[in-house]
Amino acid sequence: MVVYLLPQLPRLTAVFCSLHYFILYLCYFRRGQYSKAKQDLEEEKHLNPGVRIYVDPFTYEDPDQAVHEFAKEIDASNIHIEKVIGIGEFGEVCSGRLRLQGKREIYVAIKSLKAGYADKQRRDFLSEASIMGQFDHPNIIRLEGVVTRCKPVMIITEYMENGSLNTFLRKHDGQFTVIQLVGMLRGIVSGMKYLSDMSYVHRDLAARNILVNSNLVCKVSDFGLSRVLEDESEAAYTTQEVTGTYHSPGGKIPIRWTAPEAIAYRKFTPASDTWSYGVVMWEVMSYGERPYWDMSNQDVIKAIDEGYRLPPPMDCPVCLHQLMLDCWQRDRIHRPSFTQILNILDKLIRNPTTTLRRTGGERPVPTLLEPVGGPEFVSVWSVEYWLQAIGMDMYRDTLTAAGYTSPDSLLTLTQQDMASIGIVTPSHQDQILASVQQVLLSHMQQIQEQMQDSMVPV
Repeated sequence: MVVYLLPQLPRLTAVFCSLHYFILYLCYFRRGQYSKAKQDLEEEKHLNPGVRIYVDPFTYEDPDQAVHEFAKEIDASNIHIEKVIGIGEFGEVCSGRLRLQGKREIYVAIKSLKAGYADKQRRDFLSEASIMGQFDHPNIIRLEGVVTRCKPVMIITEYMENGSLNTFLRKHDGQFTVIQLVGMLRGIVSGMKYLSDMSYVHRDLAARNILVNSNLVCKVSDFGLSRVLEDESEAAYTTQEVTGTYHSPGGKIPIRWTAPEAIAYRKFTPASDTWSYGVVMWEVMSYGERPYWDMSNQDVIKAIDEGYRLPPPMDCPVCLHQLMLDCWQRDRIHRPSFTQILNILDKLIRNPTTTLRRTGGERPVPTLLEPVGGPEFVSVWSVEYWLQAIGMDMYRDTLTAAGYTSPDSLLTLTQQDMASIGIVTPSHQDQILASVQQVLLSHMQQIQEQMQDSMVPV
């Protein structure tokens, strides 16, 4: 045996040396606590220094390192708690003041982790700070810092004087102009565009999770359900209704605000956030009414699956309700992006007298939903808005110059017509034709219904 082993000693020595260096490398790697996501972030920063990429704090083995990577540690002695303003999932939420050396004293909101917490609760609590600390936008709630080196553990954010948007609107029912309401919606979509640009999906966008300051600036908050955008398989999950939300293996799902594909397959994307934004639009224009009123979650899912959507709130401009319907397209690829929504709202704000035509009548009767495609094309659309809604507004001047200046004229548009006036990209032709055909189908259905109603039995 020794005879056969001796010649192998140099090779075994090399193997042991390699193994030794590999173990040292692993120890160094683990000591650094960097995950693959963290390495990818550093590589992305090097290759694209102007691009900010969101990092999921759950990829860190040590939650304290994650929170200190993105949040500033604050000495608890600099915080003065004044009063309790709410109760959160992890403990009390208080208002107070923060004074840092060399800076003026500011009002803040203070979330505290209740006593007796488990390690997982502490990690989940601090993960929200790790998420917020990565964002810097005027329509995203600002993180001031954290307290982790003493108890209670705290998260400190800017103070929003008017609280949650849904409660604020209910208190001031009917007191704002349409332009003021659209301004609130513009702020929300600006924040959501920022998050989407960072490949970040909120998952729980709702008026209750929008905070309002004294200047009526709306800011996206509550990142408890938020996760990094991942390419997950569309495996089906069973869900069970519990007190207004659905529980699934991935956590709670707020049914009334969630896109159908996210409910059925837990497929959360920027497009599912767009669906939620459409519901937020409805909440804002209805001054904080509960979406789908007193319908059960099961009835909401069934109604949406059958093609029904929320009707326009009282005095809601037609174009805004149409934008809501666009956000609620069943096929997520047909929903507008946050960039497109932002551009549309900006144009509405610049031209309020010509575009913000209101619907008449009283508020809708509870549970009275509308089937998709209810309003007629001519009464709802302008050519400009239609092109914006389908993401083809780069062809506005082309179509106008060719004489397509009214919604009716667009109904005759063919692929040959588009090619002859310079719209030659096949995917663009397909998208425009699909929209025109959808409108024609809606008209045919309406004509058939009118004919059936007018028929007299023999």
